[in-house]
Amino acid sequence: MDLKKIKSLIQIISDSNIDEIRIKIDNTEIYMKNKTFIKNEKRSCYPTKVYSSSSISDFSDRFYKTGKENENQYLTIKSPMIGTFYRKPHPDQEPFVKIGDDIKIGTKVCVIETMKLFNDIESEVNGKLVKVMVEDASPVDYDQPLFLLDPIKS
Repeated sequence: MDLKKIKSLIQIISDSNIDEIRIKIDNTEIYMKNKTFIKNEKRSCYPTKVYSSSSISDFSDRFYKTGKENENQYLTIKSPMIGTFYRKPHPDQEPFVKIGDDIKIGTKVCVIETMKLFNDIESEVNGKLVKVMVEDASPVDYDQPLFLLDPIKS
């Protein structure tokens, strides 16, 4: 492995949420630990809910009716991954969707950047966009609500 590849790998690990990695190629073995990530990591002492693999793999679980009184008729589009949320394809361009837009199944609603990869997020439901739940260019967690949609009755 040449020095450029090693430096590139170090940069990728430093910029990510990976806390450690071991790579073995031929006779070269590299082990790296991301101390920055570990130092800033906050551990929770509260119990967490355990989900079965069937509920996690069910793609439709990302859309549910919210429990809030004034928002209980809306559908929620949730983040399918951890990353950075972007409403626009480029900072000087218009957002993919705006409040009041009619969203159809397959409409690109945002992009989530994860480890320098930009992932298109498409709607799995039809509806009218009512609220954007996340600020542009802010971090999002898996299953975090991104958009509220008023369902379109068919």
